[in-house]
Amino acid sequence: MSDALINGLAGAGGGIIAQLITYPLQTVNARQQTERDLKKERRKLGTVEQMYQVVKQEGWERLYGGLMPSLVGTAASQGVYYYFYQIFRKKAEVAALERRKEGMGDGTVGMFSSLVVAALSGCINVLLTNPIWVVVTRMQTHTKISKKSELDMLAPDDAILAAVEPPPYGTGHVVQEVYDEAGFWGFWKGVFPTLIMVSNPSLQFMLYETMLKKLNKRRMLKGKSSPTALEIFLLGALAKLGATVVTYPLLVVKARLQAKQATTGDKRHQYRGTLDAILKMIRYEGLYGFYKGMSTKIVQSVLAAAVLFMVKEELVKGARFLLARDGVDASRLKPS
Repeated sequence: MSDALINGLAGAGGGIIAQLITYPLQTVNARQQTERDLKKERRKLGTVEQMYQVVKQEGWERLYGGLMPSLVGTAASQGVYYYFYQIFRKKAEVAALERRKEGMGDGTVGMFSSLVVAALSGCINVLLTNPIWVVVTRMQTHTKISKKSELDMLAPDDAILAAVEPPPYGTGHVVQEVYDEAGFWGFWKGVFPTLIMVSNPSLQFMLYETMLKKLNKRRMLKGKSSPTALEIFLLGALAKLGATVVTYPLLVVKARLQAKQATTGDKRHQYRGTLDAILKMIRYEGLYGFYKGMSTKIVQSVLAAAVLFMVKEELVKGARFLLARDGVDASRLKPS
């Protein structure tokens, strides 16, 4: 099994576990980013309060709306990203060794090369998986009809109509809705800001690998083995925190474009593209609009990244150990 495949599968496994743990935070954050109702904004509910509100009004299952396509998207994204990252990384390492032979450099991959490797891997990942995230964003921001406690306030005729539960807002329904709205290219809504957001994982992995390299050197000087799971957890958290703060406004723009667009009513709810969304957000909401839900995102991203790195590294170690053991066992079985 190639090292790229091991890292790809480990990345997918780590991403799924991180997704399961932090998904309710993602749902609340998506709603915070796409909220354009000034009355609701004035209430300024905290993350925990919003989660409670969703459970009370729509049921706990809405915190996990779009979970299945999200898990598919996470596995696909992490798998694709780590697979191509490992391939490009190996090419960068070979190039660095070649430069060393020519008397240039120390033979290691520098920060700029790491950034380019991460950016290329990220671009491939975005182009291949964007349709999945359009579906996930729609499902996360879909609001279910209120429960019976709120129907009592309606007139009898209205209550009867409101009590009729609509068909489940499933993946198939969302796919058809997106296609009816914008055709085939509707599944690539928000791809432009998402491509720019490639800088997020690029910055994340650059920071992570730089800190990991320094940590490894310190441990080698002290005669210690490879970093522990806790150290990997903390490095992943710090790297993700730095990257998230820088690129968050693009994440909000992407969510606005991928969420269901209002075709009538307030013009603030209608975006024709990335530039139109940015200009309308500046005009109607100010700079604050670009940082809605940032505290929730930081908690979710840092926790998810830390879990991802920790699980991924442990899975890689486990896979290599098993492969090495199988190789030793196979050599013992060969006749002398």
